[in-house]
Amino acid sequence: MFSIKVPGSTVSVDRVSGRPREIRTGGERLPVTALVSVREERAAYPSAVGPRTVFVVAARGARYRLTQRHLDGSWVVEEIGRAEAGYARAA
Repeated sequence: MFSIKVPGSTVSVDRVSGRPREIRTGGERLPVTALVSVREERAAYPSAVGPRTVFVVAARGARYRLTQRHLDGSWVVEEIGRAEAGYARAA
């Protein structure tokens, strides 16, 4: 498996659930089609780094790891491979 960080990307989230809905990168809008996993990491990091939530999502045939940093509200977007059929659709 490989990981490619996508600089200059932003993530839109659902206002009620907080789930990622869309990735915007390079002038493109990629709607999130499936939420594969969610991992909250609230106790695993020192206070200088802060807690984060990691989402793995499918969008337009690829899988992305979306990391939300809670201290500053920033997102890190990484493409981690091709999406596979069979994921549940995002609600």
